[in-house]
Amino acid sequence: MKKFALLAAACVSLVPAAAFAQDSAPASASETPPAAAPDDSGPKSPDGSKAFGIEPYVGVLGGYESFDHRSQFGASPNHGTLNGALISGVVGVNVPLGPVFVGVEGNGTKGFNDINWEYGVKGRIGARAGDSGLIYVSGGYEWINPHNNRGFADHSNWVYGVGVEVGPKDIGLKGATGRAGPRLRLQLDTVDFHSLRPMGGVIFHF
Repeated sequence: MKKFALLAAACVSLVPAAAFAQDSAPASASETPPAAAPDDSGPKSPDGSKAFGIEPYVGVLGGYESFDHRSQFGASPNHGTLNGALISGVVGVNVPLGPVFVGVEGNGTKGFNDINWEYGVKGRIGARAGDSGLIYVSGGYEWINPHNNRGFADHSNWVYGVGVEVGPKDIGLKGATGRAGPRLRLQLDTVDFHSLRPMGGVIFHF
């Protein structure tokens, strides 16, 4: 009887040891280790977004255009040189390439005074600055349709420009847009170096 009791006590004492050994055993090959955190150490743009990608945008600009007497329009016998206020809608896409970017943009523009409509397309290249800021030069082609009763004919020619866009942090608005939202744009274009077209407005990028 005493031997039976001693054997039972020994078996009971082995149970915690077996449980401890099971808990401390290495995980089986079938168990999947937790996934590693994604690597977020790649290159970034100045505003913290990805350095490479595609950024579409739309915008509304307003301004004024005035041609000189040396342009192909010349001077109309009825109304002097071609000029007028403009309201322009633009749509385009930027391709960020680290600290720089390239892009293409089209515009449809309603004119006033001598100018009826304008249409154009141009490429852009520039540098990214600050929080979502851009500084760029552009070049493309523009079609101009004056009002018929002003003595000017339809015209098309190369267009060149420079411009800057600034996001909220750049103008002290505490980064309200994060990585997407509005930018303020100021630009100056010229058609074949015979006109001046200062424009300003808002660009909404995505």
